[in-house]
Amino acid sequence: MNKKVSYAKSFFKSILTSKMLTITLVMIAMFIIASVVSPYFLTVYNLQSVSRDLAFICIIAIVQSCLLILGDLDLSVGKIGALCGVISGMLMVQYDVSPILALIFCLVLGMFCGLVNGFLVTKLKLNSVIVTIGMTGVYGGINIVLTKGSAITDMPKSIAFLGKGSILGVPMPFIFMIIILVVMVFMMIYTRLGRYIYAIGNNREAVNILGIKFNLIRLTVFAVMGFFAAFSGLLMVARLGTAQPSVGLEWPLNSIAAAVIGGVALTGGEGNPMGAVIGATIIALIQNMIVLFGVSIYWQNAVSGFVVVLAISVDPLTKMWREIQERRQKVKGTAVSSQ
Repeated sequence: MNKKVSYAKSFFKSILTSKMLTITLVMIAMFIIASVVSPYFLTVYNLQSVSRDLAFICIIAIVQSCLLILGDLDLSVGKIGALCGVISGMLMVQYDVSPILALIFCLVLGMFCGLVNGFLVTKLKLNSVIVTIGMTGVYGGINIVLTKGSAITDMPKSIAFLGKGSILGVPMPFIFMIIILVVMVFMMIYTRLGRYIYAIGNNREAVNILGIKFNLIRLTVFAVMGFFAAFSGLLMVARLGTAQPSVGLEWPLNSIAAAVIGGVALTGGEGNPMGAVIGATIIALIQNMIVLFGVSIYWQNAVSGFVVVLAISVDPLTKMWREIQERRQKVKGTAVSSQ
């Protein structure tokens, strides 16, 4: 128990000393600026809308951050979510399957899709980027075959509360996001699985020498990623009242951007899910400010893409700057010693 407490202390201490503290201050500053500049930002309707949209990015980003800490990533999450949402709609509308059974089936299907991704990455020793790009085409192709590109309408009203409902003014998707965040942070801090995830991301060879089955852990996280991609897709079906094959197009980029902005290293072994939530909040605030300030909504994708590139570039640029400074120090040291 003492080891777990000390690990938790080091976990939260790393938050205070990492760039996560900086981005938290940036997020607060953005919130204040939006509140001052736009009189509509702090309205109940706008805050509920932002938190509802934020929940979908966060759910994906939380698990995506765990994959990134492992040294992997999944670019097929949007297509998995869309496919599971479409199949759930077909089951409920066209085949009159119970909504509960349809949702459970599609959650299992999402987990299976994640397992397929993980199997290809671990057993065939393929790069996760290439595999999930390829599987994006597979899942998206199946989606188009099933729907012919058309949305499935007339969803049962019994599921609407999951996406449209709220408790004490807090949207249900946001409540689900908070629960998932608490569970994932607890797992990363207090469980052996969480510690193994960090260890694998830091040094996979050393973990293998210790006899830890790191491929099984990677497979597990891919399965969890598929499960929550499906969960987000089903929440979107409940929110929209339709199952649309175009859902989730922005989830892969936004989830990776959120995680990287939140301090998760693309090289693995560094960061935590809380940072991903803060990063996702920054992205959601930027998109909301674009709308409130009267900028065309079509700029959202451009801004999101710019944020992704900027976030990914910060870490390597920082390392390059450090290397340049170290070389200069060595040159100065050599010059002094020669004198």
